[in-house]
Amino acid sequence: MVEAERAENSWIASEMSSSSSPAAIERRDFSIINSTDGGIRDVSGFGIASRPQLEKGLSENNIGFTERVFSAAGAAVLSAVTLNPLDVVKTRLQAQAAGMSYSHPLSNSIGRMAFFGPNMMFADLRCSPSCSRAGVQGTVSICPPDCFQYKGTFDVFTKIIRQEGLARLWRGTNAGLALAVPMVGIYLPFYDMFRNRLEELSREKAPAMTFCVPTVAGSLARSLACTVCYPIDLARTRMQAFKEAKAGVKPPGVFKTLVGVFSEVRTANNLESSLHNYRVLWRGLGAQLARDVPFSAICWSTLEPIKKRLLGVAGNDTNLLGVFGATFSAGFIAGSIAAASTCPLDVARTRRQIEKDPGRALIMTTRQTLIEVWRDGGMRGLFMGMGPRVARAGPSVGIVVSFYEVVKYVLHRHASS
Repeated sequence: MVEAERAENSWIASEMSSSSSPAAIERRDFSIINSTDGGIRDVSGFGIASRPQLEKGLSENNIGFTERVFSAAGAAVLSAVTLNPLDVVKTRLQAQAAGMSYSHPLSNSIGRMAFFGPNMMFADLRCSPSCSRAGVQGTVSICPPDCFQYKGTFDVFTKIIRQEGLARLWRGTNAGLALAVPMVGIYLPFYDMFRNRLEELSREKAPAMTFCVPTVAGSLARSLACTVCYPIDLARTRMQAFKEAKAGVKPPGVFKTLVGVFSEVRTANNLESSLHNYRVLWRGLGAQLARDVPFSAICWSTLEPIKKRLLGVAGNDTNLLGVFGATFSAGFIAGSIAAASTCPLDVARTRRQIEKDPGRALIMTTRQTLIEVWRDGGMRGLFMGMGPRVARAGPSVGIVVSFYEVVKYVLHRHASS
């Protein structure tokens, strides 16, 4: 984001995506699980680990920050590449609901003149693949305007492939990767660090509050990661939402997209470059945090109990593959629940990021945006794009946390040997 999460989407990347944006990391090293009798169990299949073994370095606290970042970055890359199409679909649905038109500039007039009804001479051209690609190929579309309107998740997939090509589903992947690696590289390691520290404090001073540790640690880590990486997320959303008007012209990348955002403000204010105007690159950050902090809180508070329950069902026979399966399953369930719960805030974030009026973009608040969405589309508008968002967030969180644990485990075992 996730669109991600121990990560947007993608996703946790964001949404790591990621949020993409845009989730379960063991309390101790991946190979060590607390058994039901209070001892320490080695899930790698080599028997029981004694407490002296734990003290010799198998604790997660001995895993270096570099190892954590490398593990998280690998997980983020995998999630961003495989799930980017769902992020594009979600963004298109939300952008269309915000008033963005995806039709060819001349399709409204010429389409109506050319199409006279289901029994007329141009009926066979209605929404055909060749008709759909006319705008991309530089010719005037004969399709009626509704051929360019998205009617659902599958319809977005179909029309993007027909009108813009399969590769368009991976539009913004470079921004997603540029976002996911630092995003998750900050988020997951700092989640570990915050969680370990808060666990120590809670055990010493407030044992009854230990259950809140994953929620607080996840929220703090997510807020830090979102604030640092937000301009890249802004660029990714705009790259995915906007459709190229001319064929054969290379679409702008991350840097040019951000320059374009800043130029809009400078032109509107009739000012030279000023530090004050750079805050436009963080427009919508409030909506992003309003989405991602609850996402992390819901995700982690759901994920940890599910993971423990699944590992408890597996019992003492749990091996590395079993722990991987439990972690992925817990992440999938938690990510899906968190994504569905925070969808209205994701809609508000998208609308803030694609706003073309720079003056309005700077003064709008998340609350005002949500009221506007409710006024325009009601409950359906608030949950626009929930299908692809949930379809992306569940696997994204599952992939990120399970891959993160496996790589971290392998690196630590290699270092120990």
